[in-house]
Amino acid sequence: MHDVAQHANVSIATVSFVVNDSKPVAPATRERVEQAMRDLGYRRNSVGRALARGKTFIIALLYPALQHHFSTTAVRFFTSAAAQARERGYNLVLWPISNEAEQVTELTATGLVDGVLLMEVQLDDSRVDELERRKTPFALIGRTRDTEGIAFVDVDFESTVEAAIDHLMELGHTRFALIDGGYGSGNLSGYGPVARARGTFGEVTAQRGLSGVMLTCDENSEAGRELAAEFALEHREVTALLVMNEHAAPGFVAGLRRAGIRIPDDVSVISIGSSTDMAAMADPQLTLMISPAVELGRMGVDAIIERIENPQHPLPQTLLACTFTQGGSASRVRG
Repeated sequence: MHDVAQHANVSIATVSFVVNDSKPVAPATRERVEQAMRDLGYRRNSVGRALARGKTFIIALLYPALQHHFSTTAVRFFTSAAAQARERGYNLVLWPISNEAEQVTELTATGLVDGVLLMEVQLDDSRVDELERRKTPFALIGRTRDTEGIAFVDVDFESTVEAAIDHLMELGHTRFALIDGGYGSGNLSGYGPVARARGTFGEVTAQRGLSGVMLTCDENSEAGRELAAEFALEHREVTALLVMNEHAAPGFVAGLRRAGIRIPDDVSVISIGSSTDMAAMADPQLTLMISPAVELGRMGVDAIIERIENPQHPLPQTLLACTFTQGGSASRVRG
């Protein structure tokens, strides 16, 4: 700090203010100090900063990679969250471990992080129970069954599924199917998005007198092709499909074509909670309900920072619906 102060022709106190963001510094003076730091190869020491302030300014984003594959949509959550954390003066680290409560304990017990942001949330999630027990600041990108006293941001799957059904009904469809990736395997059972999508699909189709069947397959293209062959044999009456499994969707569409089922002439398809990149991998490009991943990644970081810095404030609880994007896979039902 002494060398930087000399190089920038400022006091050591001014260097400290710049390094620690502890007091306002004139923009021109701050730039001189920052340039001196670059010239001398000086880097802020995060560990030293943590020791001085009693905070690490690190947020852990927990993603259960052992139970759930990464997707293009998940990456959008990661990148937007990381950018927002940096903007707010924090560092975000991706922690791709299982979602067992014991592993959460191992992380929080180290004191390396100021707070935790959870993804791929189950209806009854043991990680939440453990974080509450340890009094660790946390927020969810997702929702548990009981959200009382919990900060969260999430996709509004209920309104999204209903909007997709509405669109296909306007096109004259009455025989529907929902295809998802299941409740997850092992410790990811009771996966919130699937549970909510299934619940809404069942309720809406029943209330409106529609025919509705729910199907599931693993989250990969080969599983999608296998399900398409089964679908062609057992569900030819279905003319409207909601697909909430972006890894399997391209394979499923290819499998339908192989079975002689034309999209959208014979069956219309809407992909739910996916991205334009994944939708473009299918032929025709899928009509889409785009996941608000970028927005929710930013809002999730804001929610956990609020819990860290202002724990007495009201809990943020926000839902965002997916947005409709026209593709080539949905059309009016053929007579």
